[in-house]
Amino acid sequence: MGSYCCFSLLFSATIVVFLAYPILADGKKQITGPAVTVTKHLFFSDFRLDDPKIVHEVKLLGGARFSDEKGAIQIPDESQLDLRHQAGRAIYAYPIRMLDPLTGTPASFETTFSFQFSNSSAESHVNSTDGYNNSGGSGLAFIVVPDEFTVGRPGPWLAMLNDACEDNYKAVAVEFDTRHNPEFGDPNDNHVGINLGSIISTTTVNASDVGVYLKDGLIHQAKIAYNGSRSWMEVSLGSKTIFSGSLDLSPFLNEYMFVGFSASTGNMTQIHNVYSWNFTSTSQASLRVPSAETCESKIMEQYDQGVQSSASHSSKKEPPNSLLIFICVIALAIAVFASLFYNGRRINNQTKAVILPDKRQRPRPPNKPRRFTISEVSSATRGFHEYEILGNDSKGIYYRGKLPNGCQVAIKRFSAQFLSSQIGLDRRRLLKQIRTISRVRHPNLVPIRGWCQDNRETMVVYDFYPNGSLDKWLFGAGVLPWTRRLKVVKDVADALSFLHSKQLAHKNMKTTSVFLDVSFRAVLGDFGFVLSSTESQRFEATVSQKADVFEFGIFVLEVVSGRGRLESELRQEERGLLDFAWRMHEIDEKARLVDRRMGSMVNLEQAIRVSEIGLLCTLNENKGRPCMEEAVEFLNLDGPIPELPPNRPVALFPYSSTNTGLCTGYSCTLFK
Repeated sequence: MGSYCCFSLLFSATIVVFLAYPILADGKKQITGPAVTVTKHLFFSDFRLDDPKIVHEVKLLGGARFSDEKGAIQIPDESQLDLRHQAGRAIYAYPIRMLDPLTGTPASFETTFSFQFSNSSAESHVNSTDGYNNSGGSGLAFIVVPDEFTVGRPGPWLAMLNDACEDNYKAVAVEFDTRHNPEFGDPNDNHVGINLGSIISTTTVNASDVGVYLKDGLIHQAKIAYNGSRSWMEVSLGSKTIFSGSLDLSPFLNEYMFVGFSASTGNMTQIHNVYSWNFTSTSQASLRVPSAETCESKIMEQYDQGVQSSASHSSKKEPPNSLLIFICVIALAIAVFASLFYNGRRINNQTKAVILPDKRQRPRPPNKPRRFTISEVSSATRGFHEYEILGNDSKGIYYRGKLPNGCQVAIKRFSAQFLSSQIGLDRRRLLKQIRTISRVRHPNLVPIRGWCQDNRETMVVYDFYPNGSLDKWLFGAGVLPWTRRLKVVKDVADALSFLHSKQLAHKNMKTTSVFLDVSFRAVLGDFGFVLSSTESQRFEATVSQKADVFEFGIFVLEVVSGRGRLESELRQEERGLLDFAWRMHEIDEKARLVDRRMGSMVNLEQAIRVSEIGLLCTLNENKGRPCMEEAVEFLNLDGPIPELPPNRPVALFPYSSTNTGLCTGYSCTLFK
């Protein structure tokens, strides 16, 4: 049995070598086998949520949403108050083979979809309040992109391209553009363009020439067909072919890509609806087979040469064949006895000798968190170069990095001082917290790409947001309008409420922990990972969640007022934001708290109500402080909120402790 196993293993290894080694010793290429057709078919008759595959197979990014009423994908979300400068994508959630890497031949594909551009009631309201007509948005694009987590820029970029991934970001798009942007080579505001790795179209067609008007409110049927072997594309609207010509997509494709739709709005807005979608792709893959130059032919060739050589050297002494045979017999006997001895031990120790196969790494989805090596992180940050530093805090330094796929990430490198401190000493528990948070997914939480840890270093790898953190927009030169600020507060409240529902806490709630994506959606990141020296994790979670609510209240006041928590340049009585906010409440002048830079565009009634919700969150936990779920309900702005006490509370947080590390700053101080 042992000899048979050895023979089987040797035979299998030989076959693997033949199949896996494409080039022989003399440099000849291995012969490829028959071609295999790889086909993928998608069909969505509508996008109603009663079909479970819709949620699992179509991934929404940015301002995209499912409209169950229309059974459509909508970009942007028509329920939003302000539809300007929105960007969104709807992507099939799994990669599709679009290129044969051996031959460089693109896949052939055909897709049909029905779409409509329309206005919304919310948009009409915005038009009337702004005093000008801003109907008509940027347009819709069918896209073939390398990942399923990037959202392009709004406005004329149609959410196709993003500054974060512009170097090696391969993409193909067919755009249905309703905005005239001469700087991008647009012929008019009613055209179809083909984009190859660029926002500037390679080819544009005036849709008016074939009697099609994209903004007429009708449902249009589009068809895009591409023959990979001929490099030929056809684009049709309805029954009319508007483009037919040669086009090589291979330089703009990876072997696996994601397909779907993107759309955006700028100063002018419209709703982009996709009602149905059909997609089929076919690509060729070649099997590999052993070369015709087999071991047998080699042996026969050597044998023939040996016979010829022996005829001319017959006088030479023959090799000692008997000695070689004796050595082979001895070696074979030793191998047999060793095999029998090993098998005997295995039978006697069956419970211990079950040999499990090596654990193989299964293919990992592109967005699944993983462990990075030190060399990977060092390469991504160019050796932690000072030019890649984004910022720092008491726990470490943030670096910008670029992964091998071209996308940028933000890497937090915990400092040696923090890791050697009392709260950072338990590295195992710190890593456990990082892994726990990395498994949590929510549209308003920054995804954790992974982590890196060895004996000296601990790092967290986040998605990178080119718009940066909220503090730069609140306290910088520009002025965020009130509608954006209100949306930011709601986004952060949703994120915290979701975390708390999972029995988790953020533990680092401040404006520098909130980031803005390309559509100005707020996402909460830079988790605290604060480790408590207390025995009970439940106690820690409970206390940390209460601290989150308190810090959220301060955050709300910062957003409303457009100023930081402490402003040394102001008068003494106005330096502390929370003190000043409660003082304005006591004298019933909360309007003075609202950022004056917003001018007349602010809804003063809404701003005052939101500031009251912020003050509610700073109450003592047993004297009216809401939970985050209640705060989310209050921010809907359509129901009453609890009445604030006439005077500010004496103490803000009952767990004033530097040992636990559960609350910091305002959370653990008394009022002055």
